[in-house]
Amino acid sequence: MTTTSAMLDFQIVPNASSMPEADRLKAFENLGFGTLFSDHMAVVRWHVDTGWHDAEVSARKPFQVDPAASVLHYAQEIFEGMKAYKAADGKITLFRPEENARRFNLSAERMAMPELPEEIFLKAVEELVKIDAKWVPEGEGSLYLRPFMFASEAFLGVRPSREYIFCVIASPVGPYFKGGSKPVTLWVSEHYTRAAPGGTGAAKCGGNYAASLLAQKEASSRGCDQVVFLDAAEHKWIEELGGMNVFFVMDDNTVVTPPLSGTILPGITRKSIIQLATDSGLTVVERPYSFEEWMADAKSGKMREAFACGTAAVVAAIGTVRHPEGEFVIGNAGTGMETEKLRNQLTGIQRGSVADPYNWVKTVA
Repeated sequence: MTTTSAMLDFQIVPNASSMPEADRLKAFENLGFGTLFSDHMAVVRWHVDTGWHDAEVSARKPFQVDPAASVLHYAQEIFEGMKAYKAADGKITLFRPEENARRFNLSAERMAMPELPEEIFLKAVEELVKIDAKWVPEGEGSLYLRPFMFASEAFLGVRPSREYIFCVIASPVGPYFKGGSKPVTLWVSEHYTRAAPGGTGAAKCGGNYAASLLAQKEASSRGCDQVVFLDAAEHKWIEELGGMNVFFVMDDNTVVTPPLSGTILPGITRKSIIQLATDSGLTVVERPYSFEEWMADAKSGKMREAFACGTAAVVAAIGTVRHPEGEFVIGNAGTGMETEKLRNQLTGIQRGSVADPYNWVKTVA
């Protein structure tokens, strides 16, 4: 395989048919999540013989994909989720983007895909944010960024593809959950698991999310916002939600979260929360935590709060947990003090209203 230098020059081609400003402002009045898209996209291609090449930022448009493209048959695909924010001073920032670049390559390795130099990943994201800066909402909104890579070679043999496309698209978004910051209700899946040891649970690949959809549909039919997955081996240990990591705040100021054992996505928000909680005086313990413990600790009051976290929802308090035998509430089913404190500190750092002693925030425009 021919290697590529760490950095490519991106050709910037402005969209000649951008959305009219009046239409964009109208769409901003009622932002959902992932249904509205900005004017441009960044694309870089890879071939086994030439490495990474043809980097450009141009008008967002459909791909021309062969019906035999590997991604359509063997699901060689990975993605990331990150956000651009408009800070209080009007500058546009990214939150820990280098962590997304690193995790992207860990996912690529697990899915037998080529490594994308971190410099190219970051350049693609930054150039897209710069050219679509007007698409970053003010207030509580943000510009959700979706870097992804898929196998584009046309063949039906079972082997890693020899061609890939890396792309970044952007979507201005409002709150992930329709109820905003109110506590969410969860459903504990009895029949479905998200990942198994040795599988792709730690990779951010589409197949993991496809496997979660039926369980999420089951949760929705029971009036729940998200599904909780237990481990595949014993169906006993809490792992994560359909798209978020989970934390439990105890009455002795310890915070418990399931360990990264290969079946759980290593969330960047999770990593940040652990740092913030530790620095605030809480003791974070990464250990297996069973569903039976969760019910008992909620009933006794030993567990005061629980929350989920991820890029899309940031930090979401858990109020009620439903399961096939009944349900239980966390604390008073509201947002706990520690959950609120951690959410405010994290979102404050992301948006520039709280000091950033960790140098997590990067200004791009």
